[in-house]
Amino acid sequence: MSDIIKENQRNKLKIVVYGLGIIGGSLCASLKRAGHTVLGMNRGREALEYALSHGYIDGEAHSFEGADVVFLALPPRVAIRVLREGEFPQNCIVADICGVKQPVEDAVYESPRAYRYVGTHPMAGKETTGISSASETLFDGKNLVLTKCEKTDKAAFSLIKRLGEEMGFGRIVVSTAREHDRIIALTSQLAHIVSNAYIKSPLAGGCGGFTGGSFQDMTRVAPLDEAVWTELFFMDRENLSGEIARLIGELQRYLDALNCGDEAAMRALLSEGKAAFHEFSEKNSDIIVQKT
Repeated sequence: MSDIIKENQRNKLKIVVYGLGIIGGSLCASLKRAGHTVLGMNRGREALEYALSHGYIDGEAHSFEGADVVFLALPPRVAIRVLREGEFPQNCIVADICGVKQPVEDAVYESPRAYRYVGTHPMAGKETTGISSASETLFDGKNLVLTKCEKTDKAAFSLIKRLGEEMGFGRIVVSTAREHDRIIALTSQLAHIVSNAYIKSPLAGGCGGFTGGSFQDMTRVAPLDEAVWTELFFMDRENLSGEIARLIGELQRYLDALNCGDEAAMRALLSEGKAAFHEFSEKNSDIIVQKT
């Protein structure tokens, strides 16, 4: 038995996870693996029954009463509504897992709250969705971003960080909500838009037998949940539109070189990109081998 699990048995928490999709289900499974009492809450019965039958949760939660920690694994607008209107116990720690952080943080601190808030963003997932894709090992070795500001309760933040370690995250990064949203526009949102646009090529339908790893990497996240991702894109639209415009500008340079028949310009552009990649990989060697 690991030292972490032994410690958890002495510090067992009652945790409610609201929203049992792939991330919510994986939160449940990994927290239960770590030794905590985990209750699930979901608007539909099917995911709850799945979580119960697979041992991801100890039972169903009908409210947040008695919870030490609540994780909201919900779309951003729903999470914001629950953060505004939910009846949480006094001093309960409430963490959302939304892919944008500034609008959520702003909603929390617009009024005094009985709970203590910590923003989280697990950088993990699959190209499939739903609780059937959840796993107790989904977060093992992955990145977790935690956001904080001057209003963040230090003890609450420390506990959520500890839970992140217990869930198996390999790297925990601390950020402001604003910086999170600026960077995530590049590392997640733009990647999903490019993938979704790329697969629309008329050639894609007849490319069987012509594909390799590069095509698979480019198209892996194309079948996103359009409702959830539209929310994320529009809640971070200033940052995202800036990244899209920057990419269009870069692509235009490659197109100009092709249209002008300028091989020297193309070689220079490719050399720039290769140098940028090597500079990036030297600073972030862990990212190159990590699949999320």
